[in-house]
Amino acid sequence: MPKKKLWVLVIIISSLALGLTACLSTLTAPPAEEEPPAVATATETLAPPTATPEPTPTATPLPPKTLVICQQHEPTSLYWYSNSRLVARHIHEALYDGPIDNLGYTHQPVILEKIPSLRDRDAKLKQVIVQAGDKVVDAYNEPVELAEGMLLFPSGCRSAACAVEFTGEPVEMDQLEVTFRLKANIKWSDGEPLTAQDSVYGYELRQDPETPVSKYTELRTASYEATDELTTRWTGLPGYFDQSYELNFYQPLPRHLWQAELGYEAADLLTAPEANRTPLGWGAFTIHEWIAGDHLTLTPNPHYFRASEGLPHLDTLIYRFVGDANTALAQLLSGECDIVTQDADLASQYELLIELQEHGVAEPFFSPGPLWEHVNFGIMPAAEYKQPSVFADLRMRQAVAYCLDRQRVVSLLRYGRTVIPDSYLPAEHPLYAAELVTHYPYTPEKGRALLEEVGWQDTDEDGIREAHAVPGARNGTPLEITWTSTSQTLHKQYMELFRQDLAECGIQLQLENLPLPEFFAQSASGPLFGRNFELSSFAWSAGTEIPPCELYLSTEIPNEENNWSGSNFSGFSNEEYDAACEQAQQSLPGADEYVAAHQEAQRIFSEQLPALPLFLRLNIAVTRSEVLGFTLDPTAASELWNVEELDLQQ
Repeated sequence: MPKKKLWVLVIIISSLALGLTACLSTLTAPPAEEEPPAVATATETLAPPTATPEPTPTATPLPPKTLVICQQHEPTSLYWYSNSRLVARHIHEALYDGPIDNLGYTHQPVILEKIPSLRDRDAKLKQVIVQAGDKVVDAYNEPVELAEGMLLFPSGCRSAACAVEFTGEPVEMDQLEVTFRLKANIKWSDGEPLTAQDSVYGYELRQDPETPVSKYTELRTASYEATDELTTRWTGLPGYFDQSYELNFYQPLPRHLWQAELGYEAADLLTAPEANRTPLGWGAFTIHEWIAGDHLTLTPNPHYFRASEGLPHLDTLIYRFVGDANTALAQLLSGECDIVTQDADLASQYELLIELQEHGVAEPFFSPGPLWEHVNFGIMPAAEYKQPSVFADLRMRQAVAYCLDRQRVVSLLRYGRTVIPDSYLPAEHPLYAAELVTHYPYTPEKGRALLEEVGWQDTDEDGIREAHAVPGARNGTPLEITWTSTSQTLHKQYMELFRQDLAECGIQLQLENLPLPEFFAQSASGPLFGRNFELSSFAWSAGTEIPPCELYLSTEIPNEENNWSGSNFSGFSNEEYDAACEQAQQSLPGADEYVAAHQEAQRIFSEQLPALPLFLRLNIAVTRSEVLGFTLDPTAASELWNVEELDLQQ
């Protein structure tokens, strides 16, 4: 640990010790000298003692509870459709509770009665007749006005194998319809009822051309309407099979204020103070004061729908905007902050956080997130690169997997706080194929045996294996491999540790760490997109909803035809994997085939190893020990997802 951090810690602990000593000195002051007891004489008449009534104890009122949150950046706007939404997400959790939370890779209803599903029939496919001129989604997933010659999926079809060309005659297609129902008695912070019309208003604003957000789903939506005071219904265009259909409930926005009372159009809301500075919400808190460049203060919403539960626990919530992790931690330790959010780049302060926890000064929280570090095997490099690839042989990929001590990396670089997945999904994901995936525990003797089997032997006993009848390699060629990644500190650290592991198996590893723009260059000459590597590593996202099996589809191999834009950098091509992943993509959540196909894709992935998962990256936040109820969830939009339940020990 750097000396500077140690000195900071010493000063902190010393200050606490001095304060404690001062407090103790006031409690152990020497008693006043006692006067000698009075002695009664025989001539004195003693009056009977008179009872003195004791005062009625008065309860000392507890001081107001004020929680201060330090986040790195200040949002420019709190408008739901502003470009500052990512920065504002912690504040939005206080203003808007839900409407749907993503917790543990699963959607949870907050202001809805339930999450719609095919099984419960509040999501369903219906059959409709379409004809020329109707809006549909074609076989390429593009919204079109139907015309002769277009390819489309007739009813019951989900793949190119059964797509038909439109001839002008009416065709039956499938159309997805999803129904959402709000809980009763949800109110805006001004006391007005929140209704289905407010959600429809949110849809109208989002699809408005003046609102600067993606219109992907809206362009594939046939309608979004209120069917009664608390119910909305989303209907997709025929042929659109949205695997995220359960999220197609639109963010309610206050129609009664913004449209009916103030008369704002969509363009007006981009700058209106009522939308950007003091937006109404239905969550636990409401805006009280915003001091630009410093902090934002919120107070409890008197109309919060969970107020009868005694929520929120806090009297005041303050968001303080700090510039970096050092400032945030300094303010936490001085008592100016109670929580430091993970966007403050706390990973750079990892060792200090551990020390502070050990001394009881702060409480860091570590949670494996959806980002997974992995190493890609160059199975099919570009034609101009080293050919043939040693990793075209599955046994070579397996050998490396057995030779890498991934747990040592987790223990040394992440203090054992994260986990090693066997698939592109973490074990907590509801679609994780626990009984099907292949495990590769650190077993270097298995790795060495596989290398021997392929023909890589160390006959001269110099510690580096040479080729002996290895297909495509001249006899005597040393087993030297280059591992390419970014110049980020984490990548340099674990690559060096893995270099040592592979040396124990007789593989000489060269390390290449490149600047981010060079490593991710989307061109034929780029190491990653150009498939000019033997081993390469970075972090993918496991996704918070739909498993990303498409990363390793044959159609995703970057090449000149797709302008080097695919995601399958290994060049992995497997017909069984493609079939399983495509089946998963063509199915809807809630269908049996959806689960089975995703699990089969994971089985093939872990068996064939186009890439080896290394470990899950950590989400990190830190609080003072007095904070109660704080928890990190791997997929929540914000670590303050349960801000209404946070409390302070008094």
